[in-house]
Amino acid sequence: MICGIDEAGRGPVVGPMVIAAVAGDGERLLQLGVRDSKTLSPTKREVIYARIIEVADCVNYVVVEPHIIDEYVRRRMLNSLELDFTARLIELCPAELYYVDSPDVNPRRYGDALSFITGRRVVALHGGESVPQVAAASIVAKVIRDRLIDILKREIGDFGSGYPSDVKTIEWLRLGKIPVECVRRSWRTLRYLNT
Repeated sequence: MICGIDEAGRGPVVGPMVIAAVAGDGERLLQLGVRDSKTLSPTKREVIYARIIEVADCVNYVVVEPHIIDEYVRRRMLNSLELDFTARLIELCPAELYYVDSPDVNPRRYGDALSFITGRRVVALHGGESVPQVAAASIVAKVIRDRLIDILKREIGDFGSGYPSDVKTIEWLRLGKIPVECVRRSWRTLRYLNT
């Protein structure tokens, strides 16, 4: 059994990060059309997500709220955040081998750290979506994050993508229209707004 792990939402200034794990048969997942979630339309992601839930042996995810991200960023430990939450997912999805999309510039170091923490075989890769289970996890993470962002937008309005490069998001932040609990206060973007 192989399990793949990937995240969505590491870079935005608004909203949570979602880290997902999917374990199952790679051939079956490929037949569903899994690939890097960024290459799929939101509608296609939703369709494939529903099929992943049906065929995978294990699907799980964690939602990391902005205040938790801020705690790690303030200690300059964003990669440690992913290590901690990925280790939790590894405990929830039993497999013989885990492939993880590495946030670390040194994937081997990241994989070795996860193996040490969990006692499991972990291989970290850049561009891990080439592994069907990682691609499936990428889709699960993105769908869950998008659903959470859609809920927020229904409550407060369309604030854009939530990324620091989005002019609409920056304007909403400048005007204080996004609830503080939904904003990553440690992001440099906010310091620039306050100067």
